[in-house]
Amino acid sequence: MSAGAAGGAAAPEEVAARAKRLHEQALVFDAHADTIAIDVLQGKRHLVDSGKGGHVDLQRLRAGGVRVQVFTLFVSPEVPTPFNALRALAILDALYAEKALAPDDLLLVRRASDIDDAVARRAIGVIVSLEGCEVLAGQISMLRTFYRLGVRAAGLTWNVRNELADGVGERRGAGLTAFGVEVVEEMNRLGMVVDVSHLAPAGFWDVMEVSRAPVMASHSNARALCDHPRNLADDQIRALARKGGVIGINFYPGFLRRDGPATLDDAVRHIDYLVELVGPDHVGLGSDFDGISVTPQGLEDPSRLPALTEALVRRGYDDGSIRKILGENFARLFRTVLGDGRGAPGSG
Repeated sequence: MSAGAAGGAAAPEEVAARAKRLHEQALVFDAHADTIAIDVLQGKRHLVDSGKGGHVDLQRLRAGGVRVQVFTLFVSPEVPTPFNALRALAILDALYAEKALAPDDLLLVRRASDIDDAVARRAIGVIVSLEGCEVLAGQISMLRTFYRLGVRAAGLTWNVRNELADGVGERRGAGLTAFGVEVVEEMNRLGMVVDVSHLAPAGFWDVMEVSRAPVMASHSNARALCDHPRNLADDQIRALARKGGVIGINFYPGFLRRDGPATLDDAVRHIDYLVELVGPDHVGLGSDFDGISVTPQGLEDPSRLPALTEALVRRGYDDGSIRKILGENFARLFRTVLGDGRGAPGSG
């Protein structure tokens, strides 16, 4: 029986009915997808398209009951450094163009109340996040500029070193630089969520010390279950939870298990472990859809998320814990950090 679980066996029909009702009522929040950066910018498809490949589009988001989706401005390390910011701006422009194609379906989240507005309007709240702050080019003014343009979260690094810190792929694994500290402090002031996924452990611990606000690991799993550098160790997970943060389960099979194909049950296994470790208030979803080439069987795209809810019901989780994991935890974190969205002069 999982932490937060309710006792008693139920018939399969009762489980299915309860899961369907619960999922339809839940605020489902996915903290990480690369759709705009990987597919839309390259002209492969639009969010309004369906049946054109990839993982995320409006039809599948709706089918999966997703109420809030974080889209990243991921700039590949193959892009020459002088052009990082330009590529990030091009991705952001592509996202705004997608919003223009579906103005009634997508609502840009700039402040806490926008999450509730999206739910009330039956729109999908869109949060924009940087994945790697090399796009700042070592200039704190660039952080404020991206904030003014609607960016509300940022992963400090990708896997490699930048002006802020080392990523998990670096041999040295150094912590925050002076500029990295400045960025975290300014993100706190502005009202932006700090994302520690991809950050080397030394940088992670520096963030725990420097940040005054709760932080997230938008798309990371439990290293105790899958020993991969992209996953978090138990002491990191506990520290994140003590700070009021949330860890989003990444659906990439290589982060769910070390060998063989992954399934929905592997994702549930990580959820179980995290809930046992830090309770149901610090676990969420960070699919990494369209940033991963392979998905778990049973979690092929957002339309399959109701199956995850049913799996949690079968595991014995109570309704409140399931709602937290599906999205209330991330919604709480973003509402806390974003506030009224007036962190920078002229931000609107």
